[in-house]
Amino acid sequence: MRRGEITVEHAARRFRVYPREQRTVKDVLFQRGRVQGADVWALRDVSFSVEPGSAVGLVGRNGSGKTTLLRLLSGIIKPSAGTVAVGGRVGSLLELGAGFHPDMTGRENVYLNGSIHGLRRATIREKLDEIVAFAGLEDFIDLPVRTYSSGMYMRLGFAVASHIEADVLLLDEVFAVGDEAFQRKCFGKIFEFKQRGGTIVFVSHDASAVERLCDRSVLLKDGAVAFDGPTHQAIVEYRRLLAGERNPEERAAGLKEWGGDVARVEAARLLGPDGGERTQGLLAGEPFAISVDVSADSALPAPRLVWELRDDAGILVASGETSTADVGWDDDTRRLALRFDADRPPFSDGRLHLRVDLADERGETYHSLDDALVFVVYPAGEERGLVRLEGHWSREDVPAELETTA
Repeated sequence: MRRGEITVEHAARRFRVYPREQRTVKDVLFQRGRVQGADVWALRDVSFSVEPGSAVGLVGRNGSGKTTLLRLLSGIIKPSAGTVAVGGRVGSLLELGAGFHPDMTGRENVYLNGSIHGLRRATIREKLDEIVAFAGLEDFIDLPVRTYSSGMYMRLGFAVASHIEADVLLLDEVFAVGDEAFQRKCFGKIFEFKQRGGTIVFVSHDASAVERLCDRSVLLKDGAVAFDGPTHQAIVEYRRLLAGERNPEERAAGLKEWGGDVARVEAARLLGPDGGERTQGLLAGEPFAISVDVSADSALPAPRLVWELRDDAGILVASGETSTADVGWDDDTRRLALRFDADRPPFSDGRLHLRVDLADERGETYHSLDDALVFVVYPAGEERGLVRLEGHWSREDVPAELETTA
């Protein structure tokens, strides 16, 4: 087998789960026939191959088998059926910092963790300064890791794992590590590995990160391969899978829409003071309107329209809701155009994101649409900040008894 090549043929992995999470020695010795476990198949008949130098993403719901598959590729566990073969040396960034001893210093743990990854002591010594600098822990490397924050702990784990001279790199949600600056360093290190011809298998719920790194992706559903092909199409299939749910957990996957099987928001438009559609934005203080088209496939009670405006940081700026019964929805309605007018908007400068939810009177969501509109408010003068506070300054008269003389 060539270095960097991966072959998975009809791989399956079964776990036996017991009703009690912890089993004592007494349970094992004396209750073997009475403690019954259930078989759970994490993977079923998974087959695919990866050429050396390729970058492949693994996407899918929580519990679809992504991490189990990475553990099979790393050799941590063996398949219950089928075969899994990886050519060359494997570097795994699955559980960053695994093997660190809390009472040992960061320096000592670099040697310990490096040896776990198969690095010789002389090799670790040569790379030590680079590892410490990459983690940004020069002032803390000789302190026990129990004194580290969780971010420092994970950064050191990534720094060690990313400096392994591997042929295959297995990544599991590694961009949740550290702050934004360190995440950029992580991405740069991984791209450097890719440019050297290394093979990458990448698991993440961040769809944009998968698309940046991988040309091809495998979508897993209930432990089986649901799609294998170009990354963009795999992400589309993944989002389509999530969109059928009322409130999916994996919003970090870049999912902007879910639901819509009963009733839905068909379109949203930003209108300027002349009634024309605006695609660029508005000036501060300029009146605007939001037009929303709502439809339903069959008769249903008047739904409620719930809306939120947030800034780029996700901070809630404004919100509201209305019953469509108040604007004309009746038993025969299948489509309704709504309009919200803001005659004196307080916004001064910034980018705003509109989210629209369509729900029944009990709050059960029919359709959710994030970023139904994204528009920019440009300052009209010297104003700064998101909100334009109207008012004026004047002289305040001081009561005579409080006045002082020089």
